[in-house]
Amino acid sequence: MPAMTRDDRLPRDAQSILELAARSMFDLFANASEGMLLVDRQARVVWINEQYRRFLPALGFAREEDFVGHPVSTVVQNTQMDTVLSTGKPILIDLLVNKAGTFVVSRIPLRDESGEVIGALGIVLFDQPETTLQPLISKFARLEQDLNEARRELASQRRSKYTFASFVGTSAAAQEVKRQARRAAQSTSPVLLLGETGTGKELLAHAIHAASPRAGLPFVSVNMAAVPDTLLEAEFFGVAPGAYTGADKKGRDGKFKLADGGTLFLDELGDMPMSVQVKLLRALQEGEIEPLGSNKLVRFDVRVVAATSRDLAQMVRDGTFREDLYYRLNVLPIRVPPLRERRADIALLVEALCEDIAVRGGGVQLDFEPQALALLAAQPWRGNIRELRNVLEQLALRSDSSHIGLEPVRALLGQGEAAALAEPAAVRTEAASPAAPGAFRTLAERQAAMEREAMREALAHTSGNRSAAARLLGMSRARFYERLQSLGLVSENQTNV
Repeated sequence: MPAMTRDDRLPRDAQSILELAARSMFDLFANASEGMLLVDRQARVVWINEQYRRFLPALGFAREEDFVGHPVSTVVQNTQMDTVLSTGKPILIDLLVNKAGTFVVSRIPLRDESGEVIGALGIVLFDQPETTLQPLISKFARLEQDLNEARRELASQRRSKYTFASFVGTSAAAQEVKRQARRAAQSTSPVLLLGETGTGKELLAHAIHAASPRAGLPFVSVNMAAVPDTLLEAEFFGVAPGAYTGADKKGRDGKFKLADGGTLFLDELGDMPMSVQVKLLRALQEGEIEPLGSNKLVRFDVRVVAATSRDLAQMVRDGTFREDLYYRLNVLPIRVPPLRERRADIALLVEALCEDIAVRGGGVQLDFEPQALALLAAQPWRGNIRELRNVLEQLALRSDSSHIGLEPVRALLGQGEAAALAEPAAVRTEAASPAAPGAFRTLAERQAAMEREAMREALAHTSGNRSAAARLLGMSRARFYERLQSLGLVSENQTNV
């Protein structure tokens, strides 16, 4: 057995036990391993054990004396024993491939009593590792596959879910919002989306990211109303390892770090506590954050899109929102109109929402009669698109038929006699005057009646300005004039704009 380094600090009995342990370990590896060899300080092979001799023919040596006594680099291909001798550092686990096969090996430097490297020990732990280590290799392969799938899933969750095509509507109001948002997408300045709840602000934030140069990078959102005030700072800036009792020992990245290079969406901005507003402003100004429990600054590059249904200007006047943060975020403000200002889009929204409800629920898509659509269009929709979707989902669950008439909609909306007076004239007239026998109106006739009424209302709203009425209905001027003619409305309004 090669000499081992003596430690004079140990008692004689302890030193004897250590030498015995070293000898036992050497004997164990010599007998249990697939092979061992020793090299001296000049990297010459000076000894091999019985198990190693079986590799000699495959390495190209018929006799042991043709192998022992020669430099290890000339008799063993791809060896790293020279590296161990020169650095004095072991290579505990390595994969060696040469003419004899593929092996899992360990290489350990040997030192004299003064600590100088005098040789190295090479141990062949396993041969044919593709068979011997197959259970371990398979386990690590499964773990790597699971890790890659988790990374892909996380990446997909941090990508934008919607594009501008998802913002349904052809009305003038909808087109103007999309025009402003498309321009904002090409800028790096903060965007502030203003509007009532349920108008589609989050959808527009996704769409702005998807149309921006950052589209392939993360989209990360923070809902101020959903995170407790005490956790918002950690949510934004992250936590250093062991920052406080119970903190993750590895630390945790905040949303700024997760969104680095991409877009950070701050939803319900008006619900942000004043204490976090100060630190958010500093982060946006400096482009760097300091995780909780850390004294190191971390640089980041994010584009901020914020949204709120509250009146931030009034909050600034009331002293509940910082004026400097307001001006920092209110660079590209976009007002998202409520649904009652987009009545011309309701038919398209109903169709799109019903299609999505059918796909998600595995049912049949609802089909609405013109009277039912007119009644839906007449509602105030205080909850906007979110409320409209809720009504459509309830209709899908309550109705035995995919064909929806006026009565189911009226019943669901809780329309009484007083409320019915607020219904569009076309709805009241058709509902109160049942068709005479043999005079039943076809679907095309009902649709024409609804279209005629919508065009009359648009003209009345614009004081007879046909171009403005066409924009209000989301139609081209040529198409609007064509429908005026075909529906016999030209004589009713002679204003030629």
